[in-house]
Amino acid sequence: MKIELVKLPYATNALEPVIAKQTIEFHHGKHLQAYVNNLNNLLPGTKFENADLVTIVKNSDGAIFNNAGQVLNHELYFTQFSPTGGGRPSGKLAAAIIMYFGSFENFQKEFEAAGVGLFGSGWAWLASDEDGKLSIIKESNAGNPVTKGLKPLLGFDVWEHAYYLDFQNRRADHLKELWKIVDWKAVESRY
Repeated sequence: MKIELVKLPYATNALEPVIAKQTIEFHHGKHLQAYVNNLNNLLPGTKFENADLVTIVKNSDGAIFNNAGQVLNHELYFTQFSPTGGGRPSGKLAAAIIMYFGSFENFQKEFEAAGVGLFGSGWAWLASDEDGKLSIIKESNAGNPVTKGLKPLLGFDVWEHAYYLDFQNRRADHLKELWKIVDWKAVESRY
């Protein structure tokens, strides 16, 4: 099964000023494309050759895991944003956020703290278990909550290539700005 580069659901300049066109072009068109290419070169002849991406991430290790994890992470990342995003979730997800974090503002604060507090490169995730319980998960490098039996709902990339051109070393500022472009309908559809 050939892994394809996820198509952006918006133009490369559509998320400005939160994420600049140049950052999208490098992040999606170069970094993610490299993970897709690497994974496609690694899969032939392995037990994962015809597996779907989530199965690969759940069951692989080493180079296959690193590249598959980054492909899955970035597919979720790039499809959770919209130029008309922002605001707050609604429905079941909004109720669950209030239940598990006390308020949407408290959730945002805890989520940003997870992203800022992650040493080195990785991801901050909002994830749910099979019963709908929410948690914030910090994953280094290519980590994804699916390896813990959880469903990733929202992921903020804290690898420097995700924000350095726009925010230099100001990771916290970048994380605060991302709320302006979160497409809560896309995130809610994962819950």
